[in-house]
Parts: sequence; structure tokens; C-alpha cells
Amino acid sequence: MGFFSRLKEIFVRRRAPLPLGLALGSGGAKGMAHLGVLKAFEEEEISFSFVTGTSIGSIAGALYAKGFSSADMVQIIEGVSRKEFSKGLNPFADPSFAENFLGGYLEGDFSSLKLPFAAWATDGETNEGVLLNSGDLPRALAASSAMPPYFRGVEINGRRLFDGAFTNAVPSDVCRQLGAKFVIGVDLAAFKKPDEERGKISRIFDTALSMMSPVGYKEDCRTRGYEHADFMLRPDLRDFRATDISREAMQRMFEIGYEEAKKNIPAIRTAIAKCGKQ
Repeated sequence: MGFFSRLKEIFVRRRAPLPLGLALGSGGAKGMAHLGVLKAFEEEEISFSFVTGTSIGSIAGALYAKGFSSADMVQIIEGVSRKEFSKGLNPFADPSFAENFLGGYLEGDFSSLKLPFAAWATDGETNEGVLLNSGDLPRALAASSAMPPYFRGVEINGRRLFDGAFTNAVPSDVCRQLGAKFVIGVDLAAFKKPDEERGKISRIFDTALSMMSPVGYKEDCRTRGYEHADFMLRPDLRDFRATDISREAMQRMFEIGYEEAKKNIPAIRTAIAKCGKQ
């Protein structure tokens, strides 16, 4: 082997790995698909240096940043009483029960996490997006997940905050701002049933919910995630609602997330390698 070949081999071998970022999107109970995605990445030994999330994505992301595995997260979900959780889904319920529950696994502030992490919320007064990356962690996650009219807003630093899905459903841009050079996003709402396939009651219910909401969806709340992601996973969850918490539905959503990630692993590896050479 020549001198330059040997030098090239040493350089390539010692090159630092590309810092990967994971941006987990909103979607309520559809967040089970996030856990399936994480399981696939674990099996493929793909790990992330930066994590961001909105709504349920912020909860899954914080658990990942804390060091929990996908199996750990499934156990946490299985330990939740569906009956008690359903009781909390009343119009403008106090989200403190969710904050207290999360505190059992994510006690402390953002500095307690093993990886850089940020959540996203929406200001109830200005309808502007709010970055949450410091302070009390369970409270920040409760704010990021406070979807009206199910929950009241969560007050942080004098601001009443609601679910971040209204302004940034898949916070890929935030992940890049943290330092990620390659960002993988997960969009739980990429597929939706056409209105003609949805029941009349379902359409009326959704309209009523939007009228009761103190905040509205920004025009780019979903497109900005795609603009800043290098790869977007899009599990097909059109047959499920954000409130589908039956054991059967959650198991199937987990499987769909896993299958979506698994089938895209070759393309993801190719994209990462290409990005690393640039």
C-alpha cells in the first residue's frame, strides 16, 4: 500500500461520524409509531446526537434523550390506565395530571438529559411558536402537548402555551439549529382520509373542535418540517385518530412506524453517507 493510500485510509477511519438529528412530530396516540421507528433505528444501530419534538413527539423525544429505549417506552405506555387517561380528555382539562405522570420518568430540567433536546409549543395570545429548551422538563412537555380543547394551556414564564402542532408540527429546523448536520423527521399526519370517506359526525366534531380552539394552525406548520429535514419518514396512519388508545390500535400503529423505518433504512444510510462526503 502506497503512502497516500495509507494516509487516506487513516483519514477516513478517523473521520468523526456525522451528527444525526431526530425530529418527532405531533399526533397524539399516533405517537406509538414513533416508538416503532425508534425500535427500527435501535436494531440498525443508528443513534442520534440531537432530538426535538412537538406534542407527543416531544414526550417520546425527551424519553429518548434521557436514555430510555423503545422497549422502556412501551412499558411506560402499558402502565398507563386507559380508563384514567380517558377521564382526563374533557374540554379544557387541567394538564397537570400529565405533568405529574411525566415527572415520574423525566424529573428535573433539560440539563438532566443525556442528549441536547428541545420541545416546541404555541403561544395562546400571539399564536407564535415557542422554543422550549430550558427549565422544568415535565412542564415544558405538558405545554408542548396541551392540545385544545382537550387541555387548558400551560403557563411558562408568564405565557399561556398550547400544543406546538399549530406552528411547527415536525421541528426539523430546531434540530438543525441544535447542531445536527443530517436530520430525520417523522410526520405522523402525512396521510389523511379524504373528507368523503369520513363520517358526517366525525367532520362536525372536528369543525367544533377547531372553533373552540384559542389558537389556529399556521400556514407553514407542516411544510417547514419538510423544508429542513434531509429525510422524512411518513408512516401511513390514516385509519387512526389521535385519540385511538385501544390496545389493538396502539399495537398496530407501533408496527406501522417500525415498518416505515425499516423499509427506508437503505435509503437513509445512502443519504447519510452522501451528506458526510460533502
